[in-house]
Amino acid sequence: MKHRTIGKYVNPLEIFFHLWGYRNLIRQLTWREVIGRYKGSMAGLGWSFIQPLLMLFVYTFVFSVIFKAKWGVDAQETRGTFALALFMGLITFNIFADVVTTAPMIVLDNVNYVKKVVFPIEVLPFVRFLSAFTNAVISLSVLAVGILVVDHSIHWTIVCLPLVWLPVMMFSLGCGYFLASLGVFLRDVGATIGILTNMLFFLTPIFYPVSAVPEKFLFFCKLNPMAAFVENSRKVVLWGLLPDWDSFLIGLVISLFVMVTGFLWFMKSKKSFADVI
Repeated sequence: MKHRTIGKYVNPLEIFFHLWGYRNLIRQLTWREVIGRYKGSMAGLGWSFIQPLLMLFVYTFVFSVIFKAKWGVDAQETRGTFALALFMGLITFNIFADVVTTAPMIVLDNVNYVKKVVFPIEVLPFVRFLSAFTNAVISLSVLAVGILVVDHSIHWTIVCLPLVWLPVMMFSLGCGYFLASLGVFLRDVGATIGILTNMLFFLTPIFYPVSAVPEKFLFFCKLNPMAAFVENSRKVVLWGLLPDWDSFLIGLVISLFVMVTGFLWFMKSKKSFADVI
């Protein structure tokens, strides 16, 4: 009976309805997480704007001034154009990175919740995801201002961004659930995933366009789902193009599979958390 109960989450809508039932709790915990990240600092939530801007300035200087990198999509490409493309890539990738780098410790950091039978511990990875997504939306508002300053207009294709980000969100959430559970049983996962995320960061076309990848490595680049997520985000927001539907649909199917299996794994294994901790 229990297996059949967990098995219902093969339907993604059941995952949504299950989490929706805890919407008030999720809203309170997410707000506490967003505010708590900068608690005690003078700038408070202002760091959500300041931090990405500072990193953007450093990356833009290093890659566009020192390394003379270009996207090659516009003959009149400026450093402003380069910075916008770089920022779009960082925002998209950071949704994934923020979730997976913190997921392995999320259960261990909330031992009190684990020991409370009535607490739905599966809301914790979702709360962390919502916190990362909130930061992405804040950064996106900064990017929109930058687009208006550099290009003086915003392409209508930006309305496709929620659709393009759908697989990013499902992929990040699924990996988050899987790593949150794995981190309870294997304490080395936290350190390992940090290294792997850094490797993936440089293997994803964030500082360079996909066209700059040598032909013999292009196949491996296409195996990285984050590459398609980043490229399609730039297309709809910056270049005024529709997403590449083939890569979008492949990414959507992969992300759906990762989200469902990650959630199933977490729900199946959570009964053992209290014994291990």
